Amino acid sequence: MKNPLTFDIITLFPDLFSSFLNESLIGKGILKGELEIKLTDLREFGINKHRQVDDEPYGGGPGMLLRPEPVVRALEERKSFYKSQDQKVHSILLSPQGNPFQQRKAEELSTFDECLLFICGRYEGFDERIRDYVDEEISGGDFICLGGEVVAMVLIEAISRLRGNILGNQESAKQETFSQNGILEYPQYTRPLEFRGQRVPEVLLSGHHAQILEWRSQRARQRTLQRRPDLLTEKHKGEDARLDESS
Repeated sequence: MKNPLTFDIITLFPDLFSSFLNESLIGKGILKGELEIKLTDLREFGINKHRQVDDEPYGGGPGMLLRPEPVVRALEERKSFYKSQDQKVHSILLSPQGNPFQQRKAEELSTFDECLLFICGRYEGFDERIRDYVDEEISGGDFICLGGEVVAMVLIEAISRLRGNILGNQESAKQETFSQNGILEYPQYTRPLEFRGQRVPEVLLSGHHAQILEWRSQRARQRTLQRRPDLLTEKHKGEDARLDESS
């Protein structure tokens, strides 16, 4: 049996994860032993009796920065723990300055045997020296959250659903948006057959699997051209320009 996918999250707010880890497929994955998710309270590595983890930036400016000592101590302690378990760690700093998270990165990380350790930012950001102690830096996208915890949850869901039996049907992960040639998924329909004058396309009722596959392929490319043309190659764009929208 393959080792469970392991996450460790260094955070100032571990209680934010309580519901997330106990609901839906994530909770089931943990119960089945497919997932291991540990929470490390950064405050436990704080400085002095007040367990301070942040301070004012040198040179002035708004907000507070996470100090390097608590973060690096927490990171080193977790690495030491996993080393005692004969497991390596791949550490990821969650920050708006990191590489934007995409499906191909989720697919890459889902193959790792190492523990995926996330360091959640808070306040104005990190002391720059912390970056020297992590393996990579990932952003949830071109936006700013109050902290990295929500982004950590996004990464956990996106990565874990590609591993083992988390989804229940791994075929779903192969056919969805971004998983097929990196483009958007085709339109999908379920009952009722007609809803407020809109009817399910006849091809989906035909039972002709080759025609259905072709229809789905065309609609996926058309939808991507309309909504996310940046995802298409020039070859795809030329093909999609010739597709009949009414077909």
